Amino acid sequence: MDAKQTELFEKLYADHHAMVLQMCLGYLKGDRIQADDVVQEVFIKIWQNLDKFRGASSYKTWIYRITVNSCLGFINKSKKEKKRNLNELSENLEAQESTILETDEAQTLYTAIGKLAETDRLIIMMVLEGQEYDTIGEVMGINPSNVRVKIHRIKKRLKKLLTPTNHG
Repeated sequence: MDAKQTELFEKLYADHHAMVLQMCLGYLKGDRIQADDVVQEVFIKIWQNLDKFRGASSYKTWIYRITVNSCLGFINKSKKEKKRNLNELSENLEAQESTILETDEAQTLYTAIGKLAETDRLIIMMVLEGQEYDTIGEVMGINPSNVRVKIHRIKKRLKKLLTPTNHG
C-alpha cells in the first residue's frame, strides 16, 4: 500500500466506522464484543481489497456490502459452531451415560465380591488386576494349579450372586 491508499483507508475508517459498528450491533443483537470482532474483520477486508475497488458504486455502498456479508458470515459460522457444540455435548452425554452404566455394573460386581470370603476376595481382585496365576499362587501361598480351581469356584459363586433370583 502506498501513502495515498493508506490515507484513503484512514478516511474511510473515520467516515464509516460508526455506520459499520451500528450495522454490526443490529445484526448481532447488540452483542458489543461480537460486533467489535466483525467491525475489525470488515476493516481488514476493506484494507486488503482497497486496491481492487473499481468505483462501480460509492465507497459507502461497497463498505455496506462488505459489512452485510461479514455479519451474515459471522452468524452462519456461529450457527455451525453451536450445532457442532450441541453434537459434541450430545456425544459427551452419551459417553457419560455409558460410564455411569459401567460404574453401576462395577458397583454391583464389587458388592458381590464383598460377599465372598476374605481369601476369595483377595484372589478375585488379583485376577481383576490382571495378575498371573503363578503370582497369585505365590502371594496366597498356594499351588498355581490350585489357583485355577479356586478362581473357577469363585467365578461360579460370583455368577450366582450376580444372577437375580426369579423366585417369588
